[in-house]
Amino acid sequence: HVQLVESGGGLVQAGGSLRLSCAASGSIFSINAMGWYRQAPGNQREFVARITSGGMTNYADSVKGRFTLSRDNAKNTVYLQMNSLKPEDTAVYYCNTKTITTSGRYLEVWGQGTLVTVSS
Repeated sequence: HVQLVESGGGLVQAGGSLRLSCAASGSIFSINAMGWYRQAPGNQREFVARITSGGMTNYADSVKGRFTLSRDNAKNTVYLQMNSLKPEDTAVYYCNTKTITTSGRYLEVWGQGTLVTVSS
């Protein structure tokens, strides 16, 4: 059993910054990748950013240069630093992890979501 706990969402004005955190816990043997997706009202969930166990990062084109994803391996935690926020960044942000459990299972887990609202 693997759990994700997200924090850091909130309301910010356009041009401002927020930092999201996501901590994984439970029966984790290894984490292949952790990242963030988002879903705006009326839209499908979309990829935002991902970091692999080797530290390689990928970003959606819409957030490149504004968002930075980092990882604390010792804490199984990732941080999404979001700068120069725009109203179109408003969405529920979901943490995602792809893990190998201590029983050898591959498991993909989603967080409960945290709301980010950017006012114009």
